[in-house]
Amino acid sequence: MSTVLLTGSTGLVGKALVQLLKSSGYELRQLTTRRQLSTREGFYYWNPAAGEADPAAFNGVDYIIHLAGSSIGAGRWTKARKKEILESRTLSSALLYHKAEEHHLQLKAFISASATGYYGSKTTETVFDEYSPAGSDFLAKVCVEWEKAADRFQKAGVRTVKIRTGVVLSKGAPALSKMLLPIRMGVGGPLGNGKQYMPWISLTDLCNMYLMAVEDESMSGAYNAVAPQHLTNRSLMKSLAHQLKKPFFFPPLPAFLLKAVLGQMAILITDGSRVVPRRITAVGFNFQHPTIETLELN
Repeated sequence: MSTVLLTGSTGLVGKALVQLLKSSGYELRQLTTRRQLSTREGFYYWNPAAGEADPAAFNGVDYIIHLAGSSIGAGRWTKARKKEILESRTLSSALLYHKAEEHHLQLKAFISASATGYYGSKTTETVFDEYSPAGSDFLAKVCVEWEKAADRFQKAGVRTVKIRTGVVLSKGAPALSKMLLPIRMGVGGPLGNGKQYMPWISLTDLCNMYLMAVEDESMSGAYNAVAPQHLTNRSLMKSLAHQLKKPFFFPPLPAFLLKAVLGQMAILITDGSRVVPRRITAVGFNFQHPTIETLELN
């Protein structure tokens, strides 16, 4: 039985991935920043900012899946908040690298989360695949540094996979809950001008991609974790309203209002790039939810 060390296991994706990995026959070790949780079986304490991690977590580990990182949507992007968003990703990756080296782990793969924000938030008709250059805005720079931290494993001879994830859609997903709120209130309409693309993926497909990254030894480098269907904010919101049998006729919520409320973080809503899953499709991944119509979200 192979052993997987997982970070970020208590988040939306982490919880679902834990269940999938266990049902697929893997032994799980879960790193947590919550000391109280670390008293439970299978959990181990770590503090990336302080460079601390329970050494028992690393014994005999075959794979590391690194999902941990401070939520980009948890508050205004102040200078301190931006620093936290970046360092929660880079310092944690660096700590995992040092611990793997310290324990002389013979890792079969290091698999790291990343995001489609790598390409920048641009509302254009440009189609971005894994060979496209990085953007220049804040989130793009975060993703570049995030992936550089993961690439230390690659340089050390460990197969390294980076999963550039779009908006994760499933029942209870935080992003979806926020989008559904105005629709449930009967005031559904586009956010911003509605023309911005929203690269998205179902929770099921995303977890299956992580499992494939563990098991397919040919996988290495960056993969876009997005559904093949391209949706604008307008088309997504309209589809959600249709599923909830709610009206969709209100005018777009102006971008300047979103920026007034959210500050720089509004770019997550007002702008979005068109991203395609070229490489994951090329290795034979089968999407269970290739279109928004195949998802039950209400």
